[in-house]
Amino acid sequence: MNEMIATATNSFREYVYLFIKRTFDIMFGILRCILLIPVTIIIKIVNMINGDFGSVFFTQERIGKNGKLFKFYKYRSMVPNADKVLEELLANNDDLAREYKRNKKLNNDPRITPAGRIIRKLSIDELPQFINVLNGTMSLIGNRPYLPREIPDMGESYNEIVSTKPGITGFWQVSGRNDIPFFRRLELESYYSRHHGFRMDIKIFFKTFIVVFFGRGAK
Repeated sequence: MNEMIATATNSFREYVYLFIKRTFDIMFGILRCILLIPVTIIIKIVNMINGDFGSVFFTQERIGKNGKLFKFYKYRSMVPNADKVLEELLANNDDLAREYKRNKKLNNDPRITPAGRIIRKLSIDELPQFINVLNGTMSLIGNRPYLPREIPDMGESYNEIVSTKPGITGFWQVSGRNDIPFFRRLELESYYSRHHGFRMDIKIFFKTFIVVFFGRGAK
């Protein structure tokens, strides 16, 4: 009987937590999407000045909650057809291939455009993800939305990580971001999935401002 009451209480708390979190996501998402209009115009102008006439936005298939794939939005900070360029880089450079296998990122990625370096440093490239927040495929706070090709490398962490909705910011981002190797990122995000709640989300929310302000781990 006590176990049934405890289970029901935990389920109710989870429901309240998710309801309030979704309400906050919608309110915050609407305000941020309004901001997208002037920011998009400015980035487009800067890109054109640098001879880049490609699309301002970058879309990609990512893994959402329970493993469901969704269309992910960002400001494009790399050259067009960046995925194909990456394949060529890794095939022709063993050092870069080892670095990418270890971190799933390149510290000095040659694909990044001049404007892209600025918007990445300021985390402006993440703003279009508020479109995902509004349509419910992402939350403001959660784990990183992983790429389908990363599933084999996620190992046993995969099921825990996809049990929660991915977020724009999260435990990994406020713990070092690009300075943290891939295996450690998986540990941090598995931990978030097991312990997510109001207290943890609020702490991550305010820590995000510090990380963005000082540009820690942003590359």
